[in-house]
Amino acid sequence: MSLLFNAEWGFLEGIVRGFKNGMLKHSDYLALTQCDSIEDLMMSIQATDYGNIFANDRHFSVDLIEKRLGEKLLHEFNYIRAHSTEPLSSFLEYIRYPYMIDNVSLLISGLNNNRPMKRLLEMCNPLGYFDQLAAIEVAVSSVELFNAVLIDTPLAKFIPPEFHEDTFSEIDVEIVRGLLYRSYLESYYAFCQGLGGTTSDVMCKLLSFEADRRVITITVNALPTNLTPNDRLKMYPTCGQLPDLALRTLSEIVDYERVRDMCNFVGYGDMFENIERDTDGLIGLEDRFLMLEAKNNVYSYLQQFHYGVFYSYVKLKQLEVRNIIWICECIAQRQTDKVNAYIPIPLD
Repeated sequence: MSLLFNAEWGFLEGIVRGFKNGMLKHSDYLALTQCDSIEDLMMSIQATDYGNIFANDRHFSVDLIEKRLGEKLLHEFNYIRAHSTEPLSSFLEYIRYPYMIDNVSLLISGLNNNRPMKRLLEMCNPLGYFDQLAAIEVAVSSVELFNAVLIDTPLAKFIPPEFHEDTFSEIDVEIVRGLLYRSYLESYYAFCQGLGGTTSDVMCKLLSFEADRRVITITVNALPTNLTPNDRLKMYPTCGQLPDLALRTLSEIVDYERVRDMCNFVGYGDMFENIERDTDGLIGLEDRFLMLEAKNNVYSYLQQFHYGVFYSYVKLKQLEVRNIIWICECIAQRQTDKVNAYIPIPLD
């Protein structure tokens, strides 16, 4: 398998491992957190592997930095995608689907609140762009919206059977997102299982963790809402490590302490424990999951001849961009006492 892998995809694996080695180290983050202004921070970023990405910019802002960092990641991802062959090409498309789901959810929510389409498209993640995205604006009925959002897009294969044309516009956007994510994760998991080998071993662990994280996050976020146990259960991915009994129990829980007790029982109790460096209560449940996700994705690079390095690189790079933007916002808002509350990526 290693000889076949190297012949087909060894070059791309080497490229993405090189991209990963160019990510920010602890010393780079230390330099960023000591900057006094956005201009200083942009100079520090250009001293890293990001290079001279702000060369043509004259007006500096946090939004501009986020846009340029996203463009850099998109350029690297598109280079890999342009040189890939099947089944790697399909694997890379699966990496893009979550961003497509987020973009579609953003547009539906924005249009429901009469937000201008041009502004909404600017807010979309570039990794999730597809040709039919702007067509959502022309939908004037629930049937047209259903077709524009799902039937005529790459997300069509993730539509659950309970989605109907006549009732689609009445479903809460977050429920739509949750149902699409569940179908996506289960489809991606099955696809990786079918690939077999090291790719299956690495990716199934990563996707199982992602499924469990979504179950726990949905449960916690649903506590103050009127979501029924059945509605929650429909959004729970079934490809994680959590057994069916745990999923049914979590869907019926209405108390935060019981969620914590259940997570202790199934092995995720550490997500609810206090973190030593969190002196100001800035690190929440999502941040704790992100820390564990970062470790899992770094560990995937310890094995060779598998597709998981492509998935892990995009995840780690997205987290790096998130960290840089957090530092930028703290500097711009003069909240430098909170600048160190980013998510550490254990690359050193």
